[in-house]
Amino acid sequence: MPFLPPPTSAAWLHQDARSGFEVVHLRSVDDGHLLRGTTAAVEDGQAWVVGYEIRLDPGWRTRSAQVTGRSDTGLRTRLLEADGEGRWRIDGEPAPLLDGCLDVDLESSAMTNALPVHRLALPVGAATHAPAAYVRALDLDVERLEQEYTRISDRDGRQRYEYSAPAFDFSCRLVYDEAGLVLAYPGIAVRAG
Repeated sequence: MPFLPPPTSAAWLHQDARSGFEVVHLRSVDDGHLLRGTTAAVEDGQAWVVGYEIRLDPGWRTRSAQVTGRSDTGLRTRLLEADGEGRWRIDGEPAPLLDGCLDVDLESSAMTNALPVHRLALPVGAATHAPAAYVRALDLDVERLEQEYTRISDRDGRQRYEYSAPAFDFSCRLVYDEAGLVLAYPGIAVRAG
């Protein structure tokens, strides 16, 4: 079942791992999709705000991500650029550690877990490895994050995936709405609007 066009905005209440709120505005543009969002949160006693602008091609591959973060340690910015074939630059410098990644995944965002699901369009029962360029919330450090997505049977018209990130010894079941945005991300966030 293909996804419906995304809404013009969405929001998540972050819980358990952090206390916070995320809002994103989505729009289709001539060369793909544009996501502009902000998360404000408190995690481990530290307050931070992360703003992002992510440009995706028509196949939902990340082409760029401008990320700005503010915390007690100051203001930071990071620009990630991708060629859509798995090669990246971070702040203008080649980033071979990200070779093969087609998605950006922001630690601060529930929205970015929609990117591989849209891009992959997995049939029920299929599983895939989907490494991502992972941007940390507090310091905007970038690393490679190995991830696995396995599509399981839909329920109530909603796609569901078993998700795992071995580096964090983390796994959960993600539930997506008809537009392919996360509704339930156990331990991280729930859709608020």
